Amino acid sequence: MSKSKGKAKQKDFEPNILVFCCNWCSYAGADLAGVSRFQYPPNMRIVRVMCSGRVDPAFIIKALKEEVDGVLITGCHIGDCHYISGNEYAKERFGRLHNILIKQLGINQKRVRLEWVSASEGKKFAELITEFTNEIKELGPLKII
Repeated sequence: MSKSKGKAKQKDFEPNILVFCCNWCSYAGADLAGVSRFQYPPNMRIVRVMCSGRVDPAFIIKALKEEVDGVLITGCHIGDCHYISGNEYAKERFGRLHNILIKQLGINQKRVRLEWVSASEGKKFAELITEFTNEIKELGPLKII
């Protein structure tokens, strides 16, 4: 296949993105983005969780194996968790997960991201989704053997 055909395919590529949002902050931020009619790519699916600390790394690995091209985990800002330290736990878990993804599975670390979004940050949520989608488009489809 020529390089130009490969680039054309990648340009047409629309990634499947899975977003885990904590119930109290980032899900409300996503809702605010929608209510405020901020524009962002529609190729994401949100999974509402009570806390970002409840996102099991196995969920992320399974999603990546089942044709998801990128995973975004969003939660309350550090110090603002409704469950005291759930987001700090998520941050620690995320660090360990990145090591597994990179060293053992050979997955580019940019495909999985952790961000803090409060309920009042609808614009930030829309910008984050747009930026993440563009990063995943640059990487192209995920191929796990």
